[in-house]
Amino acid sequence: MSGPRAGELDAAALVAAALAEDVGDGDRTSLWAVPAGARGAARIVAREAGVVAGAGPAGEVFRAVDPELEARWERADGDRVGAGDVVATVEGPLGGLLTAERTALNFLGRLSGIATLTARFVAAVEGTGCRITDTRKTTPGWRRLEKAAVAAGGGASHRFGLYDMVLVKENHIRAAGGVTAVLERVLPPARAEGLPVEIEVTTLEELEQALAASPDRILLDNMGPDRLRACVARTASADPPRPLLEASGGVALASVREIAGTGVDVVSVGALTHSAPALDLSLLVEEA
Repeated sequence: MSGPRAGELDAAALVAAALAEDVGDGDRTSLWAVPAGARGAARIVAREAGVVAGAGPAGEVFRAVDPELEARWERADGDRVGAGDVVATVEGPLGGLLTAERTALNFLGRLSGIATLTARFVAAVEGTGCRITDTRKTTPGWRRLEKAAVAAGGGASHRFGLYDMVLVKENHIRAAGGVTAVLERVLPPARAEGLPVEIEVTTLEELEQALAASPDRILLDNMGPDRLRACVARTASADPPRPLLEASGGVALASVREIAGTGVDVVSVGALTHSAPALDLSLLVEEA
């Protein structure tokens, strides 16, 4: 992925906001329940199988709460874990460790869940030559972290935002007066800036119009396998350069292999980031 741009939040800013939300002006429970000066250690343990992601922001949570807290990671982003595996150990001031617990696990569980779901989609299309990518359907402010989690699960990033790729959707086409008209408008400035251009089509007629203009990518939206195969065959017979074909819309684990098997190059899956369940992790303080 590209580096941060103005307005993008980095992990430290997200961690600071999350801690402000959770801790406020003080963790009353840990302040009153834990003896002053007490130190301890804890293990972060996976309660189910999955793929780890989010070690960076989770570690940042511990450091932000107390610089004396030290997290040692037994598993890195992209590593697979089974139920009962230790992901990390944390040592230091016990009060701070307990204050940081939930926020750190929120980052780690959410991002590991995305990586885990992505890995399942990637495994489902193995051998087809098709790639799995994410979309912009991300949690506001978390996009960079969630796309990194997709990468940890073996997926690819589609575009980061509205600025780094031209993706002409149905409403743009209507506003401009059709596929041919909108491509005539966007291709010259996009080529001048070196930006790739993709256009969404929903019919074979729209595909023909798009192929005539030679965009870099064509998005085949909400098409069944037979229609996808027809689009793949027509594109293969078109004059070069051949655009990359992407399938999208309502993709599920149960259907993704059949979609990938039609010959499309990419399947984009919004569910990777908007519907991934968190990986079940726990932090267990070791007895003194």
